Amino acid sequence: MALWELDGVAIAAQIQDGSITAREVTEATLARMDAVNPAINAVVARDDEAALKAADAVDAARASGAELGPLAGVPITTKVNVDQKGFATTNGLRIQKDLIAEMDNPVVSNLRNAGAVIVGRTNTPAFSLRWFTRNSLHGHTKNPHNPRITPGGSSGGAASATAAGIGAMGHGTDIGGSIRYPAYACGLQGIRPTLGRVAAWNPSSADRHIGAQLMAVSGPHARSVRDVRTSLAVMSQVDLGDPWHSAVPLQGADYPRRAALCVAPEGLQTDPLVEGALRDAAARLVDAGWQVEEIDCPPFREPARLQAQLWLAEMARGAQAAFAQEDDPDANHVLAEMHQLTPVPDLNETLDALQARLGFLREWQAFLAKYPVLICPVSSEPPFPDLLDLEDFPRVIEAQLTQVGLPLMGLPGMSVFTGFGKSDMGRVPLGAQLIGGRFREDILLDAAEAIEARGEAIKVVTP
Repeated sequence: MALWELDGVAIAAQIQDGSITAREVTEATLARMDAVNPAINAVVARDDEAALKAADAVDAARASGAELGPLAGVPITTKVNVDQKGFATTNGLRIQKDLIAEMDNPVVSNLRNAGAVIVGRTNTPAFSLRWFTRNSLHGHTKNPHNPRITPGGSSGGAASATAAGIGAMGHGTDIGGSIRYPAYACGLQGIRPTLGRVAAWNPSSADRHIGAQLMAVSGPHARSVRDVRTSLAVMSQVDLGDPWHSAVPLQGADYPRRAALCVAPEGLQTDPLVEGALRDAAARLVDAGWQVEEIDCPPFREPARLQAQLWLAEMARGAQAAFAQEDDPDANHVLAEMHQLTPVPDLNETLDALQARLGFLREWQAFLAKYPVLICPVSSEPPFPDLLDLEDFPRVIEAQLTQVGLPLMGLPGMSVFTGFGKSDMGRVPLGAQLIGGRFREDILLDAAEAIEARGEAIKVVTP
């Protein structure tokens, strides 16, 4: 295998035992980026000199006998909506092209401290708002598996890069599916952690309002579950800059190997291809010794409505001027569609949404105590035709019910790859969503590993 085809755990082990050097891996990854990134536009900023310097530091540390971090020499990417010292935190916006970070977001510093080598910054839609990745500053990101389908969003650049071999892991963020959906669309493993699991904040900007504080998280995309597990552990290191961060052990108490399967939550019209992927994932868990029961799950629809209300309340208060100044056609269209579906709430409606959140979280926690894993759709459809939200936003938002509903409760969710299928768009990746209780990412990872072990391995794709 080429060095850029290896997963992060394999790279770190081979650097540790001296089979390869971090410089060799970094040079191979940068060459891979040169070869494939023009076709997918996943990485939109890079500093090769800094990456090679970081790799040389790993090699020097190994030569001196120093203890290496768990991601020592592993090439990764970071999303352009998090601060990375010396780079613009653009969030896909022309109005932020000169917002140069003076220090790292805790996610970035934790990755660096583990020895990871940052090889590039990945694209996102304007304001990180969509499940598609195009903006007026950095351009249009494509799916390396199939340019006719979306790479997902908002972390579409991260997933596209990782799928194409530009790094073993891609950092993403998720407030409404922005880790889970790109992982699904690009045929990867990706986890949205529990609120508070991963410390994150941008020193370059003002603190976010309460809705985003309660719903937005950072997490990894990777081509193997073991890479997700390792990178999540690295990202979860303590940083006092994020008051929401909780230093909860990643390994929890023992649990019953019991899962619930819900193919069509609250009447969701789940496509037969998606249903097949869900039942396949369930069958693999049964083969691994799990008990799976098909059952209705707690609500998604009302949490999704309240989540959208909180988004719009914050946009109406603090982002309307920025939308007008940026004047990105895609972002303007999506915002207008959201306003049609969910009016901006007043103060009492906002307070009611925050109050209702507690009851929904209580209901979900009780359900997940009995069924430690819920298997449900990532989306009710196979990966969308690219830019479908500009043509039929109601169809898109309905299909993404489970993406939008989950973050209100701050629960963890994981997109696990199950294989490929054939839709109207041609060959497309498919997968299932796994949902677990607060701070029980370990259960999701265990279930995902069982599903992964009984299916086809994820291979790097050349666009």
